[in-house]
Amino acid sequence: EPSRPIDRAYFSHKLNRAALRYELAVAIESGYIVWVNGPFPAGTWADLSIVRRSLVHFLHRNEHYIADGGYRDGNQWSMTPSGRGSYRDRQMGVVRSRHETINARLKGWKILSAVFRHPLEKHSISFRAVANIVQLGLQTDRPAFQVHYDEREFAR
Repeated sequence: EPSRPIDRAYFSHKLNRAALRYELAVAIESGYIVWVNGPFPAGTWADLSIVRRSLVHFLHRNEHYIADGGYRDGNQWSMTPSGRGSYRDRQMGVVRSRHETINARLKGWKILSAVFRHPLEKHSISFRAVANIVQLGLQTDRPAFQVHYDEREFAR
């Protein structure tokens, strides 16, 4: 926590404590980490606000991201499940599941899941170091599970 009493800018209602948010993107086809952005104070920045500020400006024309409802932007840039249990929804679920598996690998490093007792400026360095180590694992001895990907199935 950057200060006492708890700074509301950092307070995460999800975790019930101070936290930082990072934006992480994983390529659908390769399963590799292709984007890391942050940190953002959890109490100030919602997921959708972060993605609107950054990731969408780097997407190519006709490129979208698959995410859960917290990132729903009226389908301008996001692709989110319709909730009807269609084949397309199930495929998006598999893609998101692989992303959660990679998130779990990141969280497995205690420096990211425990209280960070160093200057706040060093958190970003630590996060990116862990992301690089996880990426090396994805590319060598611990690849993420593959997903069936056919761009036509995700076309609008």
